[in-house]
Amino acid sequence: MPHHSTLACSLTRPRLALRAFAPGLGLSIGVAALAALGGFAEHALFGAAWLEPLVLAILIGAVVRSLWTPPARFEAGIRFSAKTVLEIAIVLLGASVSAQTLLSVGPGLLGGIVAVVALMVPAAYLLGRALRLPARMALLIACGNGICGNSAIAAVAPVIDADSDDVSAAIAFTAVLGVAVVLLLPVVGHVGGMSVHGYGILSGITVYAVPQVLAAAAPMGAAAIQLGTLVKLVRVLMLGPITVVLSLLAPHLPTDGRSAAPEGRVRRGLMPPLFILGFLGMIVLRSAGALPEAALVPMGQGASILTVIAMAALGLGVDARAVAAAGPRVIATVTLSLVMLVGAGLGLVTLLGA
Repeated sequence: MPHHSTLACSLTRPRLALRAFAPGLGLSIGVAALAALGGFAEHALFGAAWLEPLVLAILIGAVVRSLWTPPARFEAGIRFSAKTVLEIAIVLLGASVSAQTLLSVGPGLLGGIVAVVALMVPAAYLLGRALRLPARMALLIACGNGICGNSAIAAVAPVIDADSDDVSAAIAFTAVLGVAVVLLLPVVGHVGGMSVHGYGILSGITVYAVPQVLAAAAPMGAAAIQLGTLVKLVRVLMLGPITVVLSLLAPHLPTDGRSAAPEGRVRRGLMPPLFILGFLGMIVLRSAGALPEAALVPMGQGASILTVIAMAALGLGVDARAVAAAGPRVIATVTLSLVMLVGAGLGLVTLLGA
């Protein structure tokens, strides 16, 4: 009998998990489907999609959240869609990159990307501290701004033992400004008369999330998308070493009136996030020729579908009230950090003569 009881429990757990995730996951898929329909409608009416489904998914999700707060039963599925689904998409995205592709960036651009990230993270942190933000909140904003938005914030938060309120506010602001960057960056490119090459670099350097680069670079064509994605992927790779560095620095962060993080909790941060390891693993497999060519297109399509679902979930997590309540110092830090990042991106484009 104990054997049958154990077997029944093992079969019940996945069902319970699926039941917990189903409402929020279904809502995210529904919003993503509306975004896809919106993209088709744009093509039918205008011959082009001015707002890509990735952007539409965020906007529709944010509008839904502003007009209606999903009940508690939706929360687990929305979190799953925004985090786990996005991480799976990023792992699949690794299959589109090979070591040869990364090396094709060239030493000048590669060094410039690393330099921008290495400078922007501490610069944004110091800006936050100058505006009297708590150290951990300033670090969350700095990493979200300098690396990859919500994914970086989620990865760094447990490493530095950040408070949930700080994490929520940081994610809310990066989600809002991430949308703003995607919408406004093409205007900067067109008004500035940037080349496709230069705009691709700028979009990869400044846009927060990997999938959002696709939306931001799309108005300048396929070449800008390819280069922007490549630059952004190099930025994402910086999350691993920066997470390790923060693991070592976390015990020495100012406490800001709170108790220090337990040593054991900090040390767990020495392991890079699993999705980063999966992403790197896919690059290794692709570089070694271990992935069948026939699987690459379906994997890319799967990554695209999952990213739209994840963007819908991120939009559903944008609470305008939480953003408004976060305070002017957080608003100033996030906004000025973004301005600094755009300035650094334009500087890199100028320096490279792109």
